[in-house]
Amino acid sequence: MLDISLSNQRSQLCNGVSRRNFVRMGALAPLGLSLPQLMAADTGARPARAKSVILIYLGGGLSHHDSFDMKPDAVEQIRGKYKSIATTVPGLEICELLPKTAQVMNKLTLVRSGTHENDHHETATNWVLSGRFGTPFGDHPAIGAIVAHETGFSGSVPPYVAVPKNPSFTWELGKSVWLGGRCESFKAGNPNDANYRVRDLSTPAGITPQSLERRKSLLAAVDQLADRVKGSDQIATYDEFSRKAAEMVLSPQAQAAFAIEREEAKTRDDYGRSEFGQSVLLARRLVENGVRFVTVNYGGWDHHDEIFKGLDRKLPEFDQGYSSLILDLDQRGLLDDTLVLAMGEFGRTPKVNDKAGRDHWGRAGSMLWAGAGVARGQVLGATDKNGAFVTDRPVRPADVAWTVYESLGIDPAKELLTPEGRPVSILAEGATVTELFS
Repeated sequence: MLDISLSNQRSQLCNGVSRRNFVRMGALAPLGLSLPQLMAADTGARPARAKSVILIYLGGGLSHHDSFDMKPDAVEQIRGKYKSIATTVPGLEICELLPKTAQVMNKLTLVRSGTHENDHHETATNWVLSGRFGTPFGDHPAIGAIVAHETGFSGSVPPYVAVPKNPSFTWELGKSVWLGGRCESFKAGNPNDANYRVRDLSTPAGITPQSLERRKSLLAAVDQLADRVKGSDQIATYDEFSRKAAEMVLSPQAQAAFAIEREEAKTRDDYGRSEFGQSVLLARRLVENGVRFVTVNYGGWDHHDEIFKGLDRKLPEFDQGYSSLILDLDQRGLLDDTLVLAMGEFGRTPKVNDKAGRDHWGRAGSMLWAGAGVARGQVLGATDKNGAFVTDRPVRPADVAWTVYESLGIDPAKELLTPEGRPVSILAEGATVTELFS
């Protein structure tokens, strides 16, 4: 099956194809050639602190009261059940369920002043993942999609990967939106699965080397067709990124990046034999091999009921995986140019509710920043005595996104064109959180 639209209409979508104009090459499906949608075009030219970003997304909303902004002097209904423990930063204490993270706090900056005014999962998630406020359905491209668009395809690995997939509640969030398919994340799947293999990087069963050669010949035929067709940049765009997709399928670099089974058993044990532990280990492998933006989607923090039972399970898992990632990146020299950001869409309410849980609270939340010039052993911002409102150095979603973009050398004020030809700046507001950097 080979369907080609020959319309002369030019498209501004990131994948070079409008909603009404497309190239569909079903004959290439055995090679996993949905991959062309993942490739980006433009490149940035600003000075950069970071080569790559790992975003650990704590979907649902981590309780700051029970993790990184403890209130031991508050009444029990606010302070919760956990005790504080000392860290490697003098005077800084965090939750007792985070002993390994306590030992790496001298390698990062804790921000206690994340804030915005929305308590709805989908709306807040799209806001913090894009830096622009919109509807719950997502009006603005996620940071990772912008990074894919601006930094482009390097070697044979995708610029933007989600492990195991994009965040979701009732629908998928943090997408490329009007930038189009090739700026979407490459979904890596769960690296903790037995016999983990990445679907689009595996040769399908029954495909012989001869079959692969025939499909490569078909790609060459498409190249020639595109050369003969005038006035259709859609074919040229698809052709270019079809070649990139085929290179990725057959590339030793791409295969190696996702080959988590090559890690020593001890390293995998250190990170934790959980979805989260293996996801952050895979994230390290990906940035090591040139991936520019990795989202590690680690949900399950929406504890309206029995929050302490939930955190008894979640915090130790986070503690093991996160601390191992920071130590591993640092020991390999990768932390110098890898920005690591851990955050959710909001914090939790100061008071424990009548179901022994905490509800959504956008006014205050904590986040962790490390690497790429981020100051080590620093606490930035503060909340009031009840952890309800930010009292010092508020950091808003646009500031987070602005800081990430500038760290990668991307101009946050740059204007991009929508499919309708309307210029839209990457961010409408915000500023770099300069205090983060030493």
